[in-house]
Formats: sequence, C-alpha cells, structure tokens
Amino acid sequence: MKNKLQPYIDLIRGNRNFRLLWESQVISNFGDWFGLLAIYALIQTYSDSEFLLGLIIVVKMVTLALFSPIAGYITDRFNRRVLMIWCDILRGIIVLGFLLIVSADLLWLAYLLTAAQMMLSAIFQPAKSSSIPNVTTSSELVNANILSAASWSIVYTSGMALGGLATAGLGIDTVFVINALTYFYSAWIIWKAVVPQEEMSEQEKIRTRNPLTGIYEGLLYLHQNRQVLYPALAKGTMTVCLGALVYLLIIVAEDILLMGSVGLGLLYAARGVGTGVGPVLGRRIFRNEEYWVKAMGICMMVCGLFYFFVGLSVSLVLMLLMVCFAHMASGANWVMSTVLVQRRSMDTFRGRAFSTEWLLFTLAQSVSVTIASLLLEFGIFTVQETIGLFALILMVLGLAWLLQVAPREGVERARKLSEESGTVHSRRPEI
Repeated sequence: MKNKLQPYIDLIRGNRNFRLLWESQVISNFGDWFGLLAIYALIQTYSDSEFLLGLIIVVKMVTLALFSPIAGYITDRFNRRVLMIWCDILRGIIVLGFLLIVSADLLWLAYLLTAAQMMLSAIFQPAKSSSIPNVTTSSELVNANILSAASWSIVYTSGMALGGLATAGLGIDTVFVINALTYFYSAWIIWKAVVPQEEMSEQEKIRTRNPLTGIYEGLLYLHQNRQVLYPALAKGTMTVCLGALVYLLIIVAEDILLMGSVGLGLLYAARGVGTGVGPVLGRRIFRNEEYWVKAMGICMMVCGLFYFFVGLSVSLVLMLLMVCFAHMASGANWVMSTVLVQRRSMDTFRGRAFSTEWLLFTLAQSVSVTIASLLLEFGIFTVQETIGLFALILMVLGLAWLLQVAPREGVERARKLSEESGTVHSRRPEI
C-alpha cells in the first residue's frame, strides 16, 4: 500500500509550490462542501419549492457560464497567483453576506450572492488548473491531477457529511462563518507559493487589449487545435445528464429515503469516494494516454448504467454503492480530460481553454438541472423516472462519443504528430 502511495507522498514532500496549491484547494474545497448544504437548508427554511431549490444550482452554473469567456481571458493576461489570492479573499467576504438573509423576503439575496461568488470562481478555477503544469514536471502532472481529484473526493466526503451534521447541529450561520474562514486561509497559503507563468508578448498584449479580441483568439485556438478541443468537450458532454442526476440526489434523500440532510450527506459522500477512487483505477485500466479520449466515452456509458440502477432502487445501501460506482467513471473522465487539456495547450492560451471547458460544463449542467426540476415541479415524471431518463440519455451520449468523437480525435492526433514531427505542442491561432 505504501509503495502505491509513494509517488504522491514524494510529490507533496518534494514540490513545495504544488503542495501549497494543493493545500489551498483542500482548505477552500472543504469550506465549499461544508457550506453547500447550509445554502440548501436556507432555501428550504423559507421556501418549499423544488424549483427554487434547483434554481440555486442553475444560478451558479449560468453565472459561471456567462463569465467564463472573460475569465479565461483574464487568467491568460494577468498574474494567476495574484488573481487566485484576490478571488479567495472576495469569496470569503461574499459568503459572510449569507448571514443577512433572515426572512423569506430576503431570499433573493441568496441568488445574488451566489452569482457574485461564482463570478470569482470562474476566474479561480481556470487559473488554478492552468497553474498546475507550471509547478509540476511532465512526469508529475498525472499524479498531481490524480492527487487533486482524490483529495477533492476525501474533502467532499468529509465536508458534505460534516456539513450536514453541522447545519443541523451548529446552525446555518455558523456554517457560513466557517466557510468564509476557509477562503481567507486559502488566500494566505497561495500567497506563500511561487507560481511560474509564461506571459504574453508585448505585441500579443497590445493586440488583445480588447477583451473580445482575446476571447475570439481563444476560441480560434481551440478550433485550430482539435486535439485540445475534444478532451475539453468531455466534461460538458457528460454533465448534460450528470448535472441533473446529481441534483436529483437532493430529492431522493428528501422524498425517497426520507433522511433529509443526513441522507444527502451520505449520498454525496458516496459520490466523493467514487470520484477519488475512479481516477486511480482509470489510470491502471487505461495506461496509454492515446486511448484516453475513447475511454471518456466508456466512462459516460458506465456512469449512466449505474445511475439507471439508482433510479430502480429504494435501498440506501444499494444507492450508495451505485452512486459510488457511477462517480468512479465520472472521476476518471474528469482527470483524463483535464490532463490532456493541460498537456496539449500552450500556457498563454491554457486559461482560455479551461474557461471554454467550464463554459460548456456549466451550460450543460444548468440546462439539465432546469429540465429535471421542471419535470418534477409539474409532475410530468416521478423522481425515479427522471433518473432513469437522464441515465439512459447519458449511455446514448457515451456510445455516440465512441462512434463519432473518438475516431476523429485519433485522426486529428495522428495528423498533428505528423505535422509537428512527433511533438504534441499546440500552435498559436493564425490571426
């Protein structure tokens, strides 16, 4: 066991800058998941509408989507370390704003604060993802992303479980204060790190001083570099259905398991365990990165299959197992797609590549959650039927990915390797 963990232990011990970024991720993620159930509980305190509960997720995703293009431009043009520090500080202040919501008349403020928080997250996420290749070697990159995914799942599991208990035991306000403190602490950790970054040339800065020009060049870069574009599409494709399925777990915990926040904490904990284990198993099964795009389609089908069984079950134990297995597949898909985007994109375009990925991811999640919540709100389908519907669609999407996207990626990758004499470095867009 120790031998299997040794590469990750060596990475943490031997790479100070990655360790600091990783520690900041652990701290801030814990606060996010610890506080998530408090937001749900806040809405449920002042409203019993399933649509309003789903709307908070939609607001998060739509805000991320709308702000992602300019966020990617910002993370490529300015110092990513400074951006991450300020994003954490401001997010901590915003979270404290939830303390002002003390009646149903002020519930609108929850959606406004969530939107502001997500605007900053839209900058922080591509800045962090773009920075990892700059603080690790090529051989460390996969382990760094697996470690990030594994720690995310552990933090997610513990944060959701403790968050559910804390929301019920300590109260919503206390949970929000703890969440804010984690952001402030994360900012302090990043402040201690050194994060190298390839800067735009002066000519490029002048040419892209208009944000619209910078955004356009980023989209053009992806269009001309399909070996970056295809893995960047993987998360959004899966989330077309998975976003709704994860949202439906909230309703499952409340209406089927009749366990409220505790049941949701357990289901989300199972999701976290799967997300952590999946990338490790995925790397062992798909050892050759050349097959990772094909593996993404397989992961979509596997995830959909296990969620289909979730829709057929009323047993907590079976649900926990099925959710865990489903998110093993989604976790593997996440890490494989992230690593390929990091490896294949240029540093000065990497922020825009990841922001485009987030744009597609958040739009897909917003649409799927909206559709699922409306299907339930108007009684068109039951919870189990809605889960089955989205699970089947996800399996179909995975099959389509295998038949359409994977072959094209193979052809594109071979063409690029031939053009660039055996290298996989992406080219700048031809302006």
